[in-house]
Amino acid sequence: MNPKRIVITGGPGTGKSTLIKLLEESGYPCLHEVSREVILQARKEGHEQLFLNNPILFSEKLIEGRLEQFRQVTDFKQDILFYDRGLHDVIAYLNYIESAFPEEMHKTCKNHSYDLVFILPPWKEIYTTDNERYESFTEAEKIHSHLKNTYKSYNYSPIEVPKLPVKQRLSFILEKIKNNL
Repeated sequence: MNPKRIVITGGPGTGKSTLIKLLEESGYPCLHEVSREVILQARKEGHEQLFLNNPILFSEKLIEGRLEQFRQVTDFKQDILFYDRGLHDVIAYLNYIESAFPEEMHKTCKNHSYDLVFILPPWKEIYTTDNERYESFTEAEKIHSHLKNTYKSYNYSPIEVPKLPVKQRLSFILEKIKNNL
């Protein structure tokens, strides 16, 4: 039996990485966000901002990486597998920049499903930027809205994680999983 697939999503700077780190430290298997790898590889190839310069190519690389992660589910023996972002995030970001995208991306999202989706809301007090995270807080709020709406459009009911200390966020998520699976 394959583990249940649980997505942790949210706009930039919402605490996803901190939460994923705590999940791993608590013994839960997690598949990490692939966008930073794509960004770093693109920079090595001379593309400073691939998402801004060629959003479809960037998104295709993300879909490819996330599909590979999706297939890795059979490598895990635990009951639960966490994903730092899901396939559907790609569509949400393309919607955010108002970019058309190939129908194949929509089909990929439609044909690959997760068991639960948790969404972390924008949180100004913890928001920071870095070399890979260049969006303003206002942009992060808009991205959050697109993530929520995109997952809903694929018949998910994203569970919003409250703005709490990370250990309490973890407890909230584990309790919701216990009650919903």
